[in-house]
Amino acid sequence: MFKGLVGLVTGGASGLGRGTAEHLVKHGGRVVICDLPNSKGRETAKQLAGNAAFVPVDVTSEEDVKNALQTTVDKFGRLDVVVNCAGIITASRVYNVKKDQPFDLKAFQRTIDVNLIGTFNVIRLAVGLISKNAPDGDGQRGVIINTASIAAFDGQIGQAAYSASKAGIVGMTLPIARDLAKQGIRVVTIAPGMFRTPLVDAMPEKVLRELEAGVPFPSRCGQPHEFALLVQSIITNPMLNGETIRIDGALRMQ
Repeated sequence: MFKGLVGLVTGGASGLGRGTAEHLVKHGGRVVICDLPNSKGRETAKQLAGNAAFVPVDVTSEEDVKNALQTTVDKFGRLDVVVNCAGIITASRVYNVKKDQPFDLKAFQRTIDVNLIGTFNVIRLAVGLISKNAPDGDGQRGVIINTASIAAFDGQIGQAAYSASKAGIVGMTLPIARDLAKQGIRVVTIAPGMFRTPLVDAMPEKVLRELEAGVPFPSRCGQPHEFALLVQSIITNPMLNGETIRIDGALRMQ
């Protein structure tokens, strides 16, 4: 299915990113896994048996992202798909009355920096490489897939920073898709609900079960491979462009 395809996945050492990297390789693609130096990126790449390379990357760093793109060229010769999964979660009330303490502004800024600006940083630098591809029959040269969250639409108490960062990703999807149309590069965003990621797996079992009960159907967390199946659909369907797609089992957070 993906024979000859080369992808770059940020946050590729765990969770949704790792599930995506594994899926692309399983179906014939090759992948550059970008994640923090202390991640399991090297281990993940090794498990993918020569079809993956790991590059330590902080997505907010221009130098790191450029290095990852150069590694992509050196190892695989091209870049067809970018999947932006890198991100962090910050939970805090705007003002904690009990502690007489406002939301830490640096924590808010860091969330925006990693989730929103980091995503844009990868996009703006990767486009130059994808644009070098020969167009297919539709004039397509590649695809960029971003990860937002249903929190962009249904943010809960304590999610002001996280929701703002993910809403920013949703908000820039259409204008970037329009911007890159002449280069033949599609841009689509996925907004997942509750998925089995390291953060969710760290929750107490009782808490996890209560959260899963709130998902209408199926009443469970999504699995990374199910996120990867949507990535697959986006890559293979040329009419998907400029849109944000929810994948959440009909969950609407209160």
